[in-house]
Amino acid sequence: MKKNCLECGEPLNGRIDKKFCSDYCRNSYNNKIDKESKNLVRNINNRLRKNYRLLCELNGSGKTKVTRTKLLNGNFDFNYFTSTYTTKTGNTYYYIYNQGYLMLENDYYLLIKKE
Repeated sequence: MKKNCLECGEPLNGRIDKKFCSDYCRNSYNNKIDKESKNLVRNINNRLRKNYRLLCELNGSGKTKVTRTKLLNGNFDFNYFTSTYTTKTGNTYYYIYNQGYLMLENDYYLLIKKE
């Protein structure tokens, strides 16, 4: 029984367990299969990178206070962060890698850098 390439349908020659006629077909096939999950991860990583850059830019000294408006003007997305830390007093710090922020009163945020 002759097998055909999973990508282009051409007849296969060679090894009995061969699935693709060329590296091009193998790569094309695998890229199509993983496309949605790779795009999701890529988009999340891009959003995290943008948030991280903005925090680094605004927090040059390692500890800074900024307004929510300033973060939003820089297209900061509060839905994306890498970890949280809750203190004994109940304050929750949100981190994007080593850059963190804490919500304060009156739409202010404390930006900190974890060493």
